[in-house]
Amino acid sequence: MIPQRLSLLRKAMKAHGIDVYYIPTSDDHNSEYTASKFAVRKFFSGFTGSAGTLVVTMDHANLWTDGRYFVQAENQLKDTTVTLRKMGQEGVPTVMEYLQSILKDGMVLGFDGNVVSTTFFNGLKDELKDVKVKYETRYDLSKDIWMDRPQLPNEKYWVLHERYSGQSAKEKLNTIRNKMKENHCDVLLLSALEDVAYTTNLRGNDVECTPVFYGYMLIGLTSATLYCDLTKVDTNVSCYLQENGIIAVDETKLIDDITKLKKVTLWCDLTSTNVALSSRFDKTISIHDAFTPVTLMRSIKNDTEIKNLRKAHVIDGVAVSKFMYWLKTTIKKHTFTEYEAQEKLLELRKQGNGFLEPSFTTICAYGPNAAMMHYSAPEHGSAMVEPKDFLLVDSGGQYLFGTTDITRTFVMGKTDREHKKWFTVALKSYLDLMKANFLYGCTGLSLDILARNPVWQYDMDYQCGTGHGVGYVLGVHEGPQAFRWRVSAGRHEDTVFEQGMTITNEPGIYIPGVLGIRHENQMIVMKGKKNEYGQFMHLENLTMCPIDLDGVDVKLLSEEEINTLNQYHAHVYRSLSRYFKGKELTWLKRATRKIHK
Repeated sequence: MIPQRLSLLRKAMKAHGIDVYYIPTSDDHNSEYTASKFAVRKFFSGFTGSAGTLVVTMDHANLWTDGRYFVQAENQLKDTTVTLRKMGQEGVPTVMEYLQSILKDGMVLGFDGNVVSTTFFNGLKDELKDVKVKYETRYDLSKDIWMDRPQLPNEKYWVLHERYSGQSAKEKLNTIRNKMKENHCDVLLLSALEDVAYTTNLRGNDVECTPVFYGYMLIGLTSATLYCDLTKVDTNVSCYLQENGIIAVDETKLIDDITKLKKVTLWCDLTSTNVALSSRFDKTISIHDAFTPVTLMRSIKNDTEIKNLRKAHVIDGVAVSKFMYWLKTTIKKHTFTEYEAQEKLLELRKQGNGFLEPSFTTICAYGPNAAMMHYSAPEHGSAMVEPKDFLLVDSGGQYLFGTTDITRTFVMGKTDREHKKWFTVALKSYLDLMKANFLYGCTGLSLDILARNPVWQYDMDYQCGTGHGVGYVLGVHEGPQAFRWRVSAGRHEDTVFEQGMTITNEPGIYIPGVLGIRHENQMIVMKGKKNEYGQFMHLENLTMCPIDLDGVDVKLLSEEEINTLNQYHAHVYRSLSRYFKGKELTWLKRATRKIHK
């Protein structure tokens, strides 16, 4: 099927005079997670991971993806004629290096300008400045090939009221305009879907698991216009927007309004502004290219959001802890599939107050499947969970009270001693970062070593970031804050950790064909002591769920790590015990028991 699709793509490339065609994983807003209608890379490669780039020539097709997906991609690309390029591995060229090596004077590089960011395109032109390459950005070549392409959902937008958001849209606009004035900007363009949803306090269902909607905003010093699908705006939403000084117009009017802007300073983040849109900017416009004031605003949770997040994680923790109880008791009676297990977890989450939907596709991976960091269990043919080895479950929920993201690795029965060692090494990483106390001014680059060091001592690495920011009833992955050990283009690893930022802590061990282990909590940055040395900060745990003590080799833990784990489990028990009774409560008490050397 994939070879046939690639053959049709090459015919379309030839018809349009294109030598090389570039297909990112993206939509019109450079979103990480997109509506299914934008899954062009998946359509032409067969690879279903959330991150990857496909480059097609007349003779070859290459797909780049990161360490989270190496095993998955190897399996899915078999017999497709698509070659896997493992990003970050020695001897593997980057996408840019590959393009530099194959593009010659007079050749045409094509892509759909609607789904390629201006930042990437500018970097591409700079890297290829010594080659006389032509660019064809007008065509989405999948248009006449992908005949059953999905359409966007048609559900209405809804208002996230101030008892959840903590601020009205009017208040947010005031803050935004103050930032615009500080930066001498006349107009702000919001392209990132999370920026638009946050600013308007509207949510939607255009993207699965992420309650956003497709739209843009233009904000002036006295005006604010939302460009969206007006068929999804009901009377309640319309009244809310009007009360907050926002005019909603049809999305098709954006181009006209953009082209009318002249002799102004426009603030826009070119990483989320596509080439087709930025090409309409008048030459008299001065561009202030930086991540928008909204990006930082939404990354720092306000007091109402923090209060609600604590509530959301108790609700979620009850569901995941009861799931853990179900796993432990059910496996003693009979086996079940990965898919059946994840459906049970969804059933338990649905019982929680304010639950909307999962915050991403659940990863429920047994045994060797867990080595694929973003494995998705199929409904038919998923692995049978047996009373032995590990089951890794990475999941989360969207609640009216916030967004959750948690991973637990469960011991299903008899376990190899070597496997318990790796479980404990990953736990040491998790605990060492959990108890971090650091001076204000630190970034993810400063702190990542705390988690990675125990793994590096065994000459191993988990080949992905240690943690990411989390949105508030928005995307489960949010920047600019993150735990990473090296700088990556456009990721802003130099972002200082501010009080109120949420971030995950999720180190792991992955051995292809053998096992995968990950422990993940969501945390929030909080102020600690302030003295003559400066303002100290720490990470408060939001996630409330036991670590499976059946996988711990206590001999490998330091006394400080044991104390950290015991304190966490005591907090979990205090937070969750009133929601349990009978045998479940007895189990919870044991699951959060103190451990000793």
